[in-house]
Amino acid sequence: MAISGLLERFKKGLARTAKLFDVRSWFGSKVDQEFLERLESRLIQADVGVAATGRLIERVKERFADRTADEELLTFLKSELKALLVDIRPGSLAVASKKPSVYLIAGVNGSGKTTSIAKLAQRLKDEGRTILLGACDTFRAAAADQLAIWADRAGCEIVRGAPGADPASVAHDACQRALARGVDVLIVDTAGRLHTQGHLMRELEKIRGVIHRMIPGSPHEVLLVIDATNGQNAIRQAEVFTKSIGCTGVILTKLDGTAKGGVVVAVRQSMNLPVKFIGVGEGLDDLQPFDAETFVESLFA
Repeated sequence: MAISGLLERFKKGLARTAKLFDVRSWFGSKVDQEFLERLESRLIQADVGVAATGRLIERVKERFADRTADEELLTFLKSELKALLVDIRPGSLAVASKKPSVYLIAGVNGSGKTTSIAKLAQRLKDEGRTILLGACDTFRAAAADQLAIWADRAGCEIVRGAPGADPASVAHDACQRALARGVDVLIVDTAGRLHTQGHLMRELEKIRGVIHRMIPGSPHEVLLVIDATNGQNAIRQAEVFTKSIGCTGVILTKLDGTAKGGVVVAVRQSMNLPVKFIGVGEGLDDLQPFDAETFVESLFA
């Protein structure tokens, strides 16, 4: 997608968050304590996070104290936010030196995990790669059924077990099938679980272990799907999942339905996890590679 098209998609999806970043309406105001407190309040409301907000406020105070807010201040804020998101390559996923690349997907119920998997599968298929889906959420028959429907739409094969089957055994079968068929990418779904459910987290670790034994060096990505409307609670989820299974990146969904888009910054700063993709709508093409430059520009558009 062209940069202009991506910017328009981001602007539309982040419209609610952008209302908090209407700095232009403050032009002409003196950058005094009241101004800084108002800016701080907006950043906190957008869930940028306490640490990142504190840094931004201090930097603005150092540079612009008692000056008049103008275009220079806006440019400065953009550059500082972009600096907080540095080293994030847009939508980049690790690719195995030998097929298949294995991507393990985790997240809590209701985060948009299954639809994100479908959108990711479609995106990779559109790039010319062959895809196999492993339906390791055996606790809810509806979850495997839903994934099967998406797999059919995307023209992908799926490996699934009987309801209640051992999820690790389904992961084993999916790895076997991926190796036998020589597919490019194996995407493994897992049961939605709360980060506070210790026994289910241990099962997730077991699935990861099976995948690693079957395909050495895998999973090549462990992606955590987070609902952006959860705001700061997303940070706690990221902490627990990363400790358990070593997350390598985040798919942040439902940004179009919240004013908490700043959580992208909080996830990056608190967990040092890159946001690989963001969901800015319901369509199959609404899972977009995260691009820090475009993201920040859209916030102030």
